Formats: sequence, C-alpha cells, structure tokens
Amino acid sequence: MDNSVIPNNKHCSSALSVGNVVVVADSGKIVLEAIGPFWRGGEYEEEQLLASCYSNAMSIAKQHNVRSIAFTPISCGPFGFRANRASRIAVEEVILALRRNPLIESVVFCCFDPVTTALYRTQVGK
Repeated sequence: MDNSVIPNNKHCSSALSVGNVVVVADSGKIVLEAIGPFWRGGEYEEEQLLASCYSNAMSIAKQHNVRSIAFTPISCGPFGFRANRASRIAVEEVILALRRNPLIESVVFCCFDPVTTALYRTQVGK
C-alpha cells in the first residue's frame, strides 16, 4: 500500500494502484484520494479492492489524527459499481475501522442523488 504524501495535483491518481489511498495536502487540510475499481463483473476482486479503499482511508485518517472524514460513493456511477453493493461495502468497512479508531467522531457519506442516499441510509441503519 502506498500512503505517500504527494503534492496536490489533478494527475496524481495515475501513479496509484486500484485500492490504494494517497494523502493530498491542500490548504492545511488533509484530503485523501482513493483509487476505486471499475466493476468488471465481480471476477477481478472488485469488492475487495473497494473495501481496501475505505479501510486504507480510515487507517490513514487514524495516522493523521483526523476526527472527521467524508466519502463520496467510491466506484459508483461511471466506474460501474452498483450503489447497493458499494454502499454495503463502504458502511461495513467504516464500521470496522471505527471500532479500531474511536477517535474519529464523524463519518459522512456524501451522496449526490436520492436513490444512493437512501441506500446508504439503509446500510447505516442496519
């Protein structure tokens, strides 16, 4: 896993592998860029790679004493991951990580449409 600090650069994702997360320093805030997998039918460890995005991000947040973190639905939309599957993975990984790091006070899932929002709310409520 490459957790290197790199300069804020719109092309930084090209140097990362799927499932990895990198810290991008930006105006004194910590910004994490996760490289999510494209859905290719489920035969290429897409679920595990997506889970590692969330797990790695939460691990880096712990290393940097982050108290609040927000995620967009990684790999949904043009990457082809169905939101119901992605939301389950995201919430499961975040819950596991919160058990290991109770210092994180807030996790926000930033969804951009009502269907995805409802799917995440359902997963969080389980």
